[in-house]
Amino acid sequence: MVVVHITSPKGWLNKINRCNVHFMSEIPFDWDDLRLFLAIARLGGLAAAADVTGKSAPTLGRRMLALEQTLGRDLFLRQSQGYSLTEHGHELLNSVIAMEAGIEPILSCATQRSRPRVKVSAGTWVTHYLCGQLKETPLDQSLTLQFISADHLLDIGHREAVIGVRNSKPTQSMLAGQPINTIDFAVYAISGDVQLWSSVISNTPSARWLRDHIGDSHCIETTEPRNALDLTLAGLTRAVLPTFIGDQYNTLVRLSDEIPVLQHQQWLVSHHEDRNRPEVRLALDWVRDVLGDTSVLR
Repeated sequence: MVVVHITSPKGWLNKINRCNVHFMSEIPFDWDDLRLFLAIARLGGLAAAADVTGKSAPTLGRRMLALEQTLGRDLFLRQSQGYSLTEHGHELLNSVIAMEAGIEPILSCATQRSRPRVKVSAGTWVTHYLCGQLKETPLDQSLTLQFISADHLLDIGHREAVIGVRNSKPTQSMLAGQPINTIDFAVYAISGDVQLWSSVISNTPSARWLRDHIGDSHCIETTEPRNALDLTLAGLTRAVLPTFIGDQYNTLVRLSDEIPVLQHQQWLVSHHEDRNRPEVRLALDWVRDVLGDTSVLR
């Protein structure tokens, strides 16, 4: 039996083995619980994690309650807008990410004959745009891209993603970054007669700007930015959208000028040690070619 030892800042995570995990109380449970924990922690909720794990949201909820009971720690704050990590949850996340980084090269050896895969992390709208461009700008067939759509930052330093599209220049010394475009936002609807807003429940700058702008005005709330677009295309609401999204639809009109406080530079980020791997270089070139045309994205 292979045992992997992991240390945590407070010492409450003791030891993990390949098939079962035993803590100081010697109570066994499956590694699969930690895999599910990772998905929920990274995606911020049960519904999103259900899509990638194949488990139902109720099953995920029960598994996380059981994990918390086994550890004797609260790992999540359960809120109406999703799951956020407690201090103990962050400790466990850091430890399990470190373990995952150690195991991944072993798993890669077992599948070395398969097509190389590169994880690309970006926000909802950039991921939506990249997926839509695959037909217009095909990717090299020797490579598989895995898109990770998340409005929080995945840790490229710990290989949660290989490539990231970020809203700011990377500050970690192990990361390389290059500016690729400027993103603008404006208000869209099918006509100026539409007064009801779509409000996204998140902590992104555009979501915060809208909440500050409309105050207590009546709105339709969504947890997914894409749903705000759907409501707007249906003629029910107006929404704050990136101009490279809103301008794609002939049925939508801009109801405002570009919003200066939401304008930002985007950066293409990768790990110094990974960026010259052939498959990563192919993916970096493709993402840069697709997103680097500022005439499209502005």
